[in-house]
Amino acid sequence: MNIDKDTAVSLRFKVADLDGKLIEDSKTPMVYLHGGYGNTLPKIEEALAGKTTGYQTTLELQPQDAFGLRDESLVQTIPKKQFPPGIKVGGQLEGRGEDGKSIVFNVMKIKGDTVLLDGNHPLAGKALRFTLAVTDVRAASAEEIAHRHVHGEHGHHH
Repeated sequence: MNIDKDTAVSLRFKVADLDGKLIEDSKTPMVYLHGGYGNTLPKIEEALAGKTTGYQTTLELQPQDAFGLRDESLVQTIPKKQFPPGIKVGGQLEGRGEDGKSIVFNVMKIKGDTVLLDGNHPLAGKALRFTLAVTDVRAASAEEIAHRHVHGEHGHHH
């Protein structure tokens, strides 16, 4: 079966920077609903369209095609007293952007009585190399299409 709109695609992947430093290596296949549902990066969908099980490729994506450019307006320094006790570097907090959308902020640094938060994706601003191997392609169920994501093993669980 070819990868097309409304197919469930299973793939193994590796993500590295352009110097070859490994950032992530999938231990289990990632499964996504193909067809513009926002379940993976558009450039990955574009590269896999029409391909079949066994297809392998390596893509080099610039930041704007991967996790976006860094937005320095998402970096904030907030007084520590505004946080609950036990806040730690590496922790995550959910907040709202100026547009009201939910943003996950990473706690980057705690210095004295201030906390440095960053709402950028950790890989924002980085050019990345994705190594992809398609391990399965199947027709998505009507429920998966209605819910806009894959269900079951390695997919979304309700």
